[in-house]
Amino acid sequence: MKLLAVSLLIAMAVIFLLAFALQNQYPWLEYVRAAAEGGMVGALADWFAVTALFKYPMGLKIPHTAIIPNRKDQIGASLGDFVETNFLSEQVVHEKLASMDIARKVGTWLSGPGGPERVAKEGAAVIRGAFTVLNDDDVQAVIESMVRKHLLTPPWGPPVGRLAQRIFDDGHHHALVDLLVDRTVDWVRDNHETVSRLVTDRSPTWVPNFVDGLVGDKVYVEILKFTKAVQDDPQHQVRLSIDTYLQDLAQDLQHEPVMIARAEGIKSQVLGDPEVRELASRTWGTIKKALLTAVDDPHSELTVKFKAAVHDFGTRLVVDSDLAGKVNKWIGDAAGYLVKTYRSDIAAVITDTVARWDGEETSQKIELQVGKDLQFIRINGTVVGALAGLAIFTVAHLLFG
Repeated sequence: MKLLAVSLLIAMAVIFLLAFALQNQYPWLEYVRAAAEGGMVGALADWFAVTALFKYPMGLKIPHTAIIPNRKDQIGASLGDFVETNFLSEQVVHEKLASMDIARKVGTWLSGPGGPERVAKEGAAVIRGAFTVLNDDDVQAVIESMVRKHLLTPPWGPPVGRLAQRIFDDGHHHALVDLLVDRTVDWVRDNHETVSRLVTDRSPTWVPNFVDGLVGDKVYVEILKFTKAVQDDPQHQVRLSIDTYLQDLAQDLQHEPVMIARAEGIKSQVLGDPEVRELASRTWGTIKKALLTAVDDPHSELTVKFKAAVHDFGTRLVVDSDLAGKVNKWIGDAAGYLVKTYRSDIAAVITDTVARWDGEETSQKIELQVGKDLQFIRINGTVVGALAGLAIFTVAHLLFG
């Protein structure tokens, strides 16, 4: 394009010389000469204008030339301000996002073929990356700290007592009592010899063996009758005594300092420092292994349910207008907040980037981006100059010829 523009200038110069030399013999060449003369003036003027934007014409440091290299930083700042004012505004962002209806588009993709699989795949990559970055010792320390804060520091007695109180008040413990009574009856029924031997072992040596046997059988029968009575009667005194004991225990755990202190002692014995560290280590190791195994298996229960949840959410975004509207509003509010808070920082990327460029490099980048249009300016200048020269000469010749 540069070669074409220069060629037109040379062509105008050649035409001008020929017309100027022969115009006395051929008067009509005066009009050709005037057109060529105007074309040369237009071509040279626009060449100077275009060149002055990017460099010094012919290396001459004429004022107000090489504008872009000399004003690079101001241009970058102006461009950043222009983008910040006209593009990074809350109103513009809200209007654009509202016209896009992002929620329904995302919902269509999530509920379509390949959407849930892609989300599951990317989610698995995020989980694997997180486990790679996370330090096991740091995570275990956090878990240990949470266990100490939420499990060990608060006293166990009152909350355990309140929980037990609700269980006992609702009668949920009766099933456990029934189980214990049933197992006791079964044991007694199946261990006649054991009961008899216990009686024999504890009787005086001078008591005859047949008496021990009679006493043992009697004791066995009475124990069996007693346990059967407890089993058959929901209001048996033993059951009522157990209820009373448990109710008193629940109250003592909540209000009796001695019982609360005993509960704290049990807590200290069960969960000392070594046990807490081991618990944190096992917890993190189990969670990590389970998640990694699940995300690596496309047919695992976690992956399948996650895909189903993603598909269901996408479907709801498509069919539920209220949900889609809420999601669009959330997206718009989030984008508006980001733009409002960080638009100066975003625009500063343009300003800082241009500021780091070399002046000559900046000029070359902009000139290459504008491309052919710059040379069309020179070509148009040549053509318009030729027409203007011809028109001016024609009018002057008609008026004063």
